[in-house]
Amino acid sequence: MSFCFNFNISAQTNTPEDVDGNKLQSGKKANDAKYAEVDDKTSASPVKEAKEHLPPSDPRFLLADAVFETVTIGTLPPLHFLNETVFERTASEREDREKILSCREENNSDLISGVYEGGLKVWECTYDLLEQMEKEGETFSGKSVLDLGCGAGLLGILALKRGARQVLFQDYNSTVIEQLTVPNVILNCQQDDEVESDSEKKGKGKKHDKGCVEKRKEDSNACSPPPKKRATDLSKHPLMSRCHFYSGDWRTFLPLVLKKEPHPKFDIIFTSETIYNTCYYPALHEALHQLLAPSGLVYLATKSHYFGVGGGLHLFETFVEQRSVFYLDHLWDGAEGLQRHVVVLRFKKQKDN
Repeated sequence: MSFCFNFNISAQTNTPEDVDGNKLQSGKKANDAKYAEVDDKTSASPVKEAKEHLPPSDPRFLLADAVFETVTIGTLPPLHFLNETVFERTASEREDREKILSCREENNSDLISGVYEGGLKVWECTYDLLEQMEKEGETFSGKSVLDLGCGAGLLGILALKRGARQVLFQDYNSTVIEQLTVPNVILNCQQDDEVESDSEKKGKGKKHDKGCVEKRKEDSNACSPPPKKRATDLSKHPLMSRCHFYSGDWRTFLPLVLKKEPHPKFDIIFTSETIYNTCYYPALHEALHQLLAPSGLVYLATKSHYFGVGGGLHLFETFVEQRSVFYLDHLWDGAEGLQRHVVVLRFKKQKDN
């Protein structure tokens, strides 16, 4: 699987000078002024209304003749997702009320700020976070999980397949949720059922073709996609009953999800490649603050810098430090190429009076 980065950013986004490494160590006053400006820009930018999406009663049309890829990392269960190339080629056949599929093609861009926020790609930091979960041996059993900025939903699907009691998937674009996230969840339900059915027939337990199934991110093109599969009626599958799907701006998503009683709190929040734009930091931070359980963990995968966009880990660390709500610790730091990181956020403990 190849990764390329094409961005089309509106005037509200910070300029490349904002990520100059020489400025990352600037004084606190300069940073305070910078983020005061970020708050102003965020409040002035367009707000995309949030909404909840219910899985279709008949999901067959979503996966009719679908071509998918499978990735397995270490001991993690196989994760299936729609092939990106085929998805792009069939974009004209898909329902897209937002017109992001055609807009993305016309602009030749993986990101159009305020219109399309990159959810149709599986970005490479997602694989870093999957590898971190494999390393930690997290089982998710009985936990509530939020996949914030989910895109293809691989992180939430992992939690679902490993015993999470509920998983909420959120992405900026409704088209991403309806045409990619929901189909991927259904696809994983279908494939698990087929594996179990084959195992029962053969009486040999689960069996996978390691030649194609166990693909890591660095060799994901090593074999052809599995044969086309036809969906069955999986709308009432037990795993689907644990899922909730939302789209919209974080500024409208948060009040919408907080309308539920009791207010949801998540033991684990995943968010990958979501800090590329500093204008989004206040809304992201507030969502994490309001939705994380008291002893919960936020796992963030990101690059050091997003050149041409304006954000990155160093700027986000400064933002988090200024807000003084979370501790931020590094779990993994990649040293090669464009540096990537996996960090964890947890609430600061209140001092006893």
